[in-house]
Amino acid sequence: MEDSPSMQNSNTSGESQGKDFKWQKRKGHWHAVKVETKDGVKIKEFTHDPKSRPRKFPRDRPQKFPGRKPLDPSLQQKYSRGGGVETSYVRNPKHRVMKNKLKKREAKIKEAEEETARAEILLTESAGIMETEEGSYTANVTQRDIRNSVDITTAAKGFELVLKDFGPYKMHFTRNGRHLLLGGRKGHLAAFDWITKKLHFEINVMESIHDICWLHTEHMMAVAQKKWVYIYDNQGVELHCLKKLAHVHKLEYLPYHFLLCTAGETGFLNWLDISLGQELLTIQTGKGRLEVMRQNPYNAVICCGHSNGTVTMWTPNEKEAVASVLCHGSPVRAIEFDPAGRHFVTAGVNRELKIWDARNLGDCMYTYKIRMGASTLAFSQKQMLAVGMGNVVEVYDRVTKGGFSWPYMHYDCKNSVTGMQYCPYEDILGVSTYKGYSSLIIPGAGEPNFDALEANPYLSVSGRREAEVKSLLGKVPYGLITLDPSSIAQVDVPTLEEKLEAKKALKYVRVPKVDVEPRYRMKGKSGSAQKFKRKQKTVDIKKREYIRNAVIARDELGLKEEKQTKPKKSFGLLDRFHTKVQK
Repeated sequence: MEDSPSMQNSNTSGESQGKDFKWQKRKGHWHAVKVETKDGVKIKEFTHDPKSRPRKFPRDRPQKFPGRKPLDPSLQQKYSRGGGVETSYVRNPKHRVMKNKLKKREAKIKEAEEETARAEILLTESAGIMETEEGSYTANVTQRDIRNSVDITTAAKGFELVLKDFGPYKMHFTRNGRHLLLGGRKGHLAAFDWITKKLHFEINVMESIHDICWLHTEHMMAVAQKKWVYIYDNQGVELHCLKKLAHVHKLEYLPYHFLLCTAGETGFLNWLDISLGQELLTIQTGKGRLEVMRQNPYNAVICCGHSNGTVTMWTPNEKEAVASVLCHGSPVRAIEFDPAGRHFVTAGVNRELKIWDARNLGDCMYTYKIRMGASTLAFSQKQMLAVGMGNVVEVYDRVTKGGFSWPYMHYDCKNSVTGMQYCPYEDILGVSTYKGYSSLIIPGAGEPNFDALEANPYLSVSGRREAEVKSLLGKVPYGLITLDPSSIAQVDVPTLEEKLEAKKALKYVRVPKVDVEPRYRMKGKSGSAQKFKRKQKTVDIKKREYIRNAVIARDELGLKEEKQTKPKKSFGLLDRFHTKVQK
């Protein structure tokens, strides 16, 4: 406390300072101040006596507001962004500016970590989990028991749709978890708000539907039909017919890059930019029919499962697979990534379920045996894995940490399972079957607090429009899709050295040797003298062209050849008498 409050000095050792004096701190010293009013003018008297000071300084008193509450170390570790950059190793005085920039950057990162940890108290909801008494298992609890135990709002989220005529069905949730899209193999297509049960549209496309996918908003969706891929709006009106994407069986949408990736029965992978309508790349995988495809949400890399038991990873920047992993000794039936993109799960025909580290593709982390081959997999936001086997759905908790001994939830469907997905920010697992759709309540599966800037379930019309514009402005170029995103911020040393060498070579233009063989001509025009003249003329033209291009490239880079000029010697009248130096 810089300025002390008013304090009567009744217990000081000096007698000259009485009750009329007050203590104030001026320029680092304590002074006794006496205030008098004479003729309407305030007069202050300052006296400084080191012996006469208050026994207890105001700064020694316990402060009423000591400052911000110290953070819990475990909470600070939870939101930590890493160790940071050690600036003490930067000792070169030439790098002082860069050192100060690094210090400021680290200070901002540390401040962001602290503010994020302090803001956790504002999160009103917390994730829960279902627990049972001793001697019983959570897998024995039925959906009816859960609906009877929870509140009416949560119970209304568990329902079942019986659709017998147009199955089997595919399903897909939007990123904010508010809208649901259903597509039947026999042409039935429907979209609705599954919370309020408000139907957007319901049509029959009169063709077989192989896969469905929402795009950047709930107003556009992609449907892989019998021959081509179609784009519809939320009223069921056909917007586009993408004839370049033929015989597609799988669809994946990359939300941050505005890319639609497709895989078909011919073994081709296609990337389409939906914001520009351009086809970026078409790759022939050479692995046959593609029926299994997923994207890694961490780096936007497309992973495909093949019949030879391998999983290949593809990017739109390379025409060859960036990685290939032999996961099973039998065909791969399903792949699924966790929301953070750190782990992925593969299921094979041989009833094996394997957990892999997506950042280290060397060895498998865990291998489990299940009752039958899994056809569908789904990861929740809280690391719960749902496994679809025939008409059985089992949910396992903590599978990335070896917790696969007993299922957390168990559900028997009336028909075979064809698709599964957890609803974002809800404890709901959507299951599509041959004859309908089921919404299962899985306690503790969803993230309880949503980020309104990332995915807001309660967006208004103007808010949705604003979010769409911001996402388009923040579109990530597809050239940044790599297997290791951290490599973008690193320096490519070999390429940089090659560029520097090329720049140095441009300073000194050296004409390469040109070897030309003149064409044979008739009527005495192919004599030795004539051939030599024509050859020399062609060589001179190519040399001049090479020098001209090199000079233009050197001028564009701002590189000029340094000319060594000899100093001019001054010549005087008497210099003729100097002795000449023999060279």
